[in-house]
Amino acid sequence: MSDQRKLTIIATKGTLDWAYPPFILASTAAALGMEVSIFFTFYGLNLLLKDTSALKITPTAAPDMPMKMPFGPKWLRNIDFGPKVPNVMWNIPFMDPICTSLMKKTISNCGVASIDELRELCQEAECKFLACQMTVELFGHDSNAFIDGVEFVGAATYFEESADATQSLFI
Repeated sequence: MSDQRKLTIIATKGTLDWAYPPFILASTAAALGMEVSIFFTFYGLNLLLKDTSALKITPTAAPDMPMKMPFGPKWLRNIDFGPKVPNVMWNIPFMDPICTSLMKKTISNCGVASIDELRELCQEAECKFLACQMTVELFGHDSNAFIDGVEFVGAATYFEESADATQSLFI
């Protein structure tokens, strides 16, 4: 067995808020000298698309999400609106774009890297991006819609990749 530490991640979610964990963990592991691969399947494939501007958050799926205002006076920015908003309000049609806009503003205000920047950082660190070929076909994706450097593989390839992993995560 190799002394090389190895991390494999399965990324199944493709929303703005769920785009950060696999890329932050992968880039950090790579910076610590680990060999890293991420297997993107189902909705996680959205994270490999060239255009990530359509990524959004859906507060209905995350009712415990803290919702603070990213602008305005300090007293307003300190209020956590998440638990104060009745769950039924998250189902109003305009809430997804509003919450997505607020999240993007918060990300910008905090100086957090964009999804595209984190992906590039991972690729520069030689993290492998493995896209599930079956899911690509299932969802009718055009392989040209994905960023460069993606390997289109079957699930068996992920199992081979993770067989000697020292850590594996499912996100």
